[in-house]
Amino acid sequence: MSSNPFGTATILDGIRRWVEIESPTDRPDQVNKLADLVAAGYRDLSVTIERVAGRDGCGDHLVARSSWGQGIPGILVLSHLDTVHPMGFIERLPFKVEGGRAFGPGIYDMKGGAYLAYHAFRQICADDVRPPLGITHIYVSDEEIGSPTSRALIEAEGRKAKYVLVTEPARNGGRIVTGRKGVARFDVFVSGSPAHAGTRPEDGCSAIRELGNVIQTLEAMNDLKRGVTVNVGVVRGGTRPNVIAEEAYAEVDMRVPTMADADELVPKVLGIISRTKGVRVKVRGELKRPPYEKSNAGAALYEHAKEIAAELGFKLLDVFSGGGSDGNFTAPHTATLDGLGVDGKGAHTYYEQLYVSSIEPRARLLYRLYQTLR
Repeated sequence: MSSNPFGTATILDGIRRWVEIESPTDRPDQVNKLADLVAAGYRDLSVTIERVAGRDGCGDHLVARSSWGQGIPGILVLSHLDTVHPMGFIERLPFKVEGGRAFGPGIYDMKGGAYLAYHAFRQICADDVRPPLGITHIYVSDEEIGSPTSRALIEAEGRKAKYVLVTEPARNGGRIVTGRKGVARFDVFVSGSPAHAGTRPEDGCSAIRELGNVIQTLEAMNDLKRGVTVNVGVVRGGTRPNVIAEEAYAEVDMRVPTMADADELVPKVLGIISRTKGVRVKVRGELKRPPYEKSNAGAALYEHAKEIAAELGFKLLDVFSGGGSDGNFTAPHTATLDGLGVDGKGAHTYYEQLYVSSIEPRARLLYRLYQTLR
């Protein structure tokens, strides 16, 4: 090992190896190939590895538990191995380092941050003195599609932990995340009756027309000052231009900053009814990720991280994010700190990148959090 255990070149080489195994959520074979590599990295460390078999078209989840401190509530680290990028995207965005930036599919969201947490744990294991709390690191395979197969695992481990550290990427110049909006998703089904649009339109009831009414109702729920957003992102309906549409369908995304907002608005969406005689409207859906509100415990955890960052020579600011993460599942009941991964930009894009200068300080921050949390 080099004299600097947090040398940027060494860490970046490890990130490269993870990035070069493409791992789209819908390719469980590829996600599992990356999980094999991650698990192999723990073989010489003081851990036990549990592998939770994938299901419903998703890959396996990994749980790495330190050999110490497992009898009391400790530190839970949350990472995901899946990316949004399709197979072959690495040909468009190969791993490369240019001008202080490293590029590659998933390097920012979130293989860079996941690797930092792993590397910091390796250094903890190399130390002569074990920290006071045990460390459990979960790598899930399905975060990018809402964590449908890992949510129960995350919530169960989160309730046992005292602190949760999430290695999602930093925001806006290195800010960590201390709050996130909750995410609700809905499917709207509209059923009318068909007729010839030219000769007997009065015999039909247009599902598309009624869907327009539903969309207006949903759009009226937007309240940017309050932080509530409702987006009808997908619509389908009808069969031909000369047929009154019998069926129509929409997919809806809602973001809410607090549970009070969710408790108010989710039932309103589910309760939407048809304004048109002879047309039926059915809405199905639920709150997929609860809001991540900045609790007293979460605020104290942030203040502790801020003090460590100051000792390391950088200022740690926080931000509230409209996007969801697995931290949403733990924040309602456990002190949670998110956005602890690398700084960079371009998540989910063809120019996704991390800033090389963020690697060492943020790896050291995670290491010191492991050391000092009590």
